Formats: sequence, C-alpha cells, structure tokens
Amino acid sequence: MLILIAEDDELILKTIEHKLLKEGHEVILTRNGKEAIETLKENDVDLAITDIMMPFASGIEILSAIQSMGKQIPVIMLSSMGQEEVVLNAFDLGASDFIVKPFSPSELMLRIKRYIPK
Repeated sequence: MLILIAEDDELILKTIEHKLLKEGHEVILTRNGKEAIETLKENDVDLAITDIMMPFASGIEILSAIQSMGKQIPVIMLSSMGQEEVVLNAFDLGASDFIVKPFSPSELMLRIKRYIPK
C-alpha cells in the first residue's frame, strides 16, 4: 500500500514512517497541508494519515481536497485535541478513523490493517 503521511511534528512523522516501512508499506511524507494536497493531486495513494492542525492547510482541508478530487481513499485523522466536537466534525466530513495523540504506533497499524484489501 502507498500511504501518505501529513504531519508537521517530525518525531511523530518519522515514527509512523518507520513503523509503516517495517510493515512493508510505501510511504510519502509531507510536513504541511499544502504539500499534502499537492502530493495527493500527483499520486494515487491507498490511504492518508493526517494531523488536523497543520501549517498552510488543516487536516480538514486535506480531507475536503481528497473528496473534491473524487478520490475514494480512507483517511485517518490524528489530533492532540480529543474534544468530541472536533472528532464528530472529522467524521461528518468523511474521515474513516480518528486517533488522539499520543498514540501507540502498534494501535495505528491495527487501524490501518482494516483498510488493506484482502
């Protein structure tokens, strides 16, 4: 699977990258929302993982861009803000899953496996 990671926290970005590569996935790293949207336009990714609070474009804007491009890919949202309103808004806009930071990379992998074609 080709997985886009959109995360501005370098430690989290590298931790997710390491875990996904170890599991045999290909990854594209982006460090801000604008870069993530441009990357999505140029690549056919199988899954996107994005932080909600990102420079230049939020995770919500990334999710909207995916929908406006007509891409049918799962999107896992990450946020240190676990408020119910933020979570519900993400799901209303089409997010597939939501994980509150900090999280275990193993938990993230379990959630990703739900979207891997059998």
